[in-house]
Amino acid sequence: MTDPSGVAELRVRRGLAEAMGGEEKLARHIAAGKLPVRERIARLCDPDSFREIGSVSGKAGYDADGVLTDFSPANFIFGRARIDGRAVVIAADDFTVRGGAADASITGKVEQAEAMAHTLRLPLIRLIDATGGSVKTIESLGRTYVPANPSWGDLIRNLESVPVVALVLGSVAGIASARAVSAHLTVMVESISHMFIAGPPVVKRTGIDMGKEELGGARVHEKAGAADLVVKSEDEAFATARAFLSFLPSSVGEPLPARAASDPEDRADADLGAIVPADRRKVYPMRDILRRVFDDGDVFEMAPKFGRASITALARLGGRPVAVMASDPRVYGGAWGADTCDKAIRFLDFAETFRLPLVHFVDIPGFMIGPEAERTGTIRHGARALAAVYRASVPVCSILVRKCFGVAGAAHMNPEGFRHRYAWPSGDWGSIPLEGGIEAAWKRDLEAAPDREAMLAEITERLDALRSPFRTAEAFGVEEIIDPAETRTLLCEFAELAYRRNLRDAPQARYRP
Repeated sequence: MTDPSGVAELRVRRGLAEAMGGEEKLARHIAAGKLPVRERIARLCDPDSFREIGSVSGKAGYDADGVLTDFSPANFIFGRARIDGRAVVIAADDFTVRGGAADASITGKVEQAEAMAHTLRLPLIRLIDATGGSVKTIESLGRTYVPANPSWGDLIRNLESVPVVALVLGSVAGIASARAVSAHLTVMVESISHMFIAGPPVVKRTGIDMGKEELGGARVHEKAGAADLVVKSEDEAFATARAFLSFLPSSVGEPLPARAASDPEDRADADLGAIVPADRRKVYPMRDILRRVFDDGDVFEMAPKFGRASITALARLGGRPVAVMASDPRVYGGAWGADTCDKAIRFLDFAETFRLPLVHFVDIPGFMIGPEAERTGTIRHGARALAAVYRASVPVCSILVRKCFGVAGAAHMNPEGFRHRYAWPSGDWGSIPLEGGIEAAWKRDLEAAPDREAMLAEITERLDALRSPFRTAEAFGVEEIIDPAETRTLLCEFAELAYRRNLRDAPQARYRP
């Protein structure tokens, strides 16, 4: 019986495409602890919201009469969906078809997925489970080819215009790894996620024999900063993507998604200041301060294992999303090394791109010092971080919790405009800390003194009397000293003021991965 409408054939082809790589390959995929690509999409998105584009694209075979004899679907799936009611673009690799190999895919689909996000100004979520190029392509093409990265122009433009999330859901290499890190948030899953420039078989040819976990496991990239977060399951990765998007607009230039707040803006915390020890040599849990200040203790931290002297996060104040930076005095006393500088630069670019007002809890004793700091070029990385601070145009409010010293301390905000800045009574600042600084400034006198330790103690006591933050406030060197209990109320007021003027300024920095 003929099918003049073609609907029956369409249904057959859709069925073949939905079979993905076939039962055997799907079974191997599931046995490896991974979800099939279409189930991933279903779990990530709102129910029944995915609308596929290119659903019957793939490689077909025909007999002499032009009748379809076999069909292998494309290993890249994309389309429109909704997450928490918001339209998004989903771009997903199907590992069961040629291992998701990049040069076995239909490049037009990849290009259209990126173009769709950019053109329609929709958030983009990449579900990445693919290898890079394969030498098998040489035989199928009958030639080699000069490499090109499909749609990379749109990929870069997307970083500057819409939220981009990459979930690494398998062992990925080459261009798939580059796609994974070219995002505002890159998430890996323990045990199933690996990321390589080149995988173990290729690396072995260089004389280095390493397994997948050792070479490019999730924990390797978490510490290196290539992965922002590592989670325990694919479902946790999907939940992380949804949480991240909840803080952001669908595209640059749109208002941030404020929500009704259940946490009172005037909530005071009388015990907040007690977290910071009176002894300046003792450390304290900065994350505890953040949880007690922001709405409902909800703080979405990014890159917690990289550049650990600074915490970077998203949070809300009175229902309004803000970007958060905070020193962690438990890591090098909060001193900025090269990795912390790189982390700060990327985060500031991110906040600038989406016009997120920035709250900075400051306890910075300066840049890292010593031979490792010099070998890693910390001062150059630090100068780049300063440039990012000074180029940013988003509203900034700094809370000077304790230390703020030297060139790195000066990176707590751009002081050349209006300084929305508060200090706690525990504030301690200057060009360099007295501890160590006295011995450098009075070196000759101390060496010549009959009692070096007595002279050092006398100078320390004399200068200690001058380091009170209230003396700085008298000269308007710091704008306002506050009771720590007032911090949340004042920050909620800052967020309200920041939202009044925020979108009037275009981003000054262009986002880079």
